[in-house]
Amino acid sequence: MTLLALDDRRWREFVESRPDSTIFHHPMWAKLLADCYGYRAMAVVLEAGGAVTAGLPAIDVSLPVGPRRWVSLPFTDHCPPLADGDGADLIGILGDLARSSFDVLELRAAVSDPTIQSGGAFVRHDLALSDDVASTWKRMRRNHRRSVQDAEAAGVRIARGSSASDVDTFYRIHVQTRRRLGVPVQPRRFFQLLFERVIRPGLGFVLTAYQGDAPAAGGIFCAWNGMLTCKYSGRADGFEKVDAVHLLYWNAIRWAIENGYHTFDLGRTGIEQTQLRSFKVGWGTREEPLPYAWVGRAPVRASSHRLERAMGPVIRNSSPWVCRAIGEVFYKYAA
Repeated sequence: MTLLALDDRRWREFVESRPDSTIFHHPMWAKLLADCYGYRAMAVVLEAGGAVTAGLPAIDVSLPVGPRRWVSLPFTDHCPPLADGDGADLIGILGDLARSSFDVLELRAAVSDPTIQSGGAFVRHDLALSDDVASTWKRMRRNHRRSVQDAEAAGVRIARGSSASDVDTFYRIHVQTRRRLGVPVQPRRFFQLLFERVIRPGLGFVLTAYQGDAPAAGGIFCAWNGMLTCKYSGRADGFEKVDAVHLLYWNAIRWAIENGYHTFDLGRTGIEQTQLRSFKVGWGTREEPLPYAWVGRAPVRASSHRLERAMGPVIRNSSPWVCRAIGEVFYKYAA
């Protein structure tokens, strides 16, 4: 077992060689999180003959008081270890490392070892893409197709961009969406780094749905290694009756097909979020359980999320700056 810097050539070459690696394995993503929140990030790898044979990115999110805790990766829906087979060798060595170097490593993926604690109340949705736009359209739920057509008939147009102003436009929509949901918004610095590390280098883009000159909805998409990932999306206030989000997603799917991508990833959803799950399934996606695993010295107690639930009514009934201010403080400690 070796700990490598994220910018080590061996780790980058290994990630780029794997057909199953995602944007969240890319060295850029963990470095973005580490730089935004002040964490220490690394790649935990197995080597043979000087070449990486298995590994995963990890971030030390330990607080000054409490257990030493690593996560692969915080603020990331799904990031399985990269290894041939079931990765048993890597998981076994991670257990040894946990007993000597930290208290717990949280893996944002399932593991095959039944002795390792796992659980979670999430599912994930992805859509397998072919090179045929028409067949993908037919796989969609009829109501989704109608919503796309209604948005087009209402004059909604989709713009794809990669500028700082495109990210700023999305950020304003994102704040409005998070406020309605009663959820803190990520620090402004996170979106500045997202532009610098993802959008500007060509690892993603912004889609914005306009009705007239007004932005009605938006999304940030990561595009790498054959997978288009919808990382964030939202609707602006006042556009409840416009199906702009449906047209936005359809444009993303069509772009992915036309550019040779094999998967459209719609990310993580809580099991209890039945309406959102139905929206994602309507695109013809496959819904799969998304358990997480904890490798460490002692069993991990599940979070009660009482603080998050208490913040909800405060955020929903306050001005947008409250949503932003809580996020500036909250996210550092929410990993």
